[in-house]
Amino acid sequence: MRDKYGVSHDSYCYPDSEVLQNKLNIQDYGNLAEAELAFTATRYSQYSSTITSLQDFNLKHLQSLHKQLFQDIYHWAGDIRTVDISKGDTRFCTCSRIEAEANKQFSRIVLLERFDSKHELIAEITDIFCELNIIHPFREGNGRTQRFFFEELFFYFDLSVNWPDISKDEWVNANIQGYLGDLRSLNQILSVATSSI
Repeated sequence: MRDKYGVSHDSYCYPDSEVLQNKLNIQDYGNLAEAELAFTATRYSQYSSTITSLQDFNLKHLQSLHKQLFQDIYHWAGDIRTVDISKGDTRFCTCSRIEAEANKQFSRIVLLERFDSKHELIAEITDIFCELNIIHPFREGNGRTQRFFFEELFFYFDLSVNWPDISKDEWVNANIQGYLGDLRSLNQILSVATSSI
C-alpha cells in the first residue's frame, strides 16, 4: 500500500492503514478510488453555478465545491485539512497557514478584470492556479476541486474549458515545474484548454 501524501497513520485514515476513513466504509484503496470517481462525476454533473461576481471566487466557494464533489464519501468534505501533507519531494502548505495563504491568492482573483487579453488573463490565472495547488487545502480531492473551481472562473470570463488529453505524468510534471517556478507547461495546458464561448 502506498502512502500518497507521506503522512502514514494520520487521523484521517483507518487504524494501521493508509486508506482514508469514508462514509462507505471502503477499506481498499483501489475500491475507494473507483467510488470517488463515480460519486464525484455524478455530483459534478448536478452542479449549477450561482456565481455573480469575482468576489464570489473565494476560499468559502472552493470549500463548497469540495463538499459538492465529495459529500457522499467523506465526513470532512469541504473542510480544510488539519494535518501537514507532502507528495514525493513536494511539501504542501502547513495546515495552520492554509487560510491565510489561500486568501492571498483569492484576493488576486478580484483583480483579473484588469487584463485585456486572453494571453495575459491565462498567465495570471496560471500563477494563481499553481499557488493554490501548492497550498493543497484539502486532505484529498484537491486536483478535482481546483479544476472545478477554475472551470467556473473561466466560464465567468466567457471561456469554455476542454481539458487536453494528456497523461497523468504530463499533468503532474507540469504542476511540479510550476512548484519549482517554471509555469510554461502549466500555462500551455491552460491556454490549450480554454476557448471563447
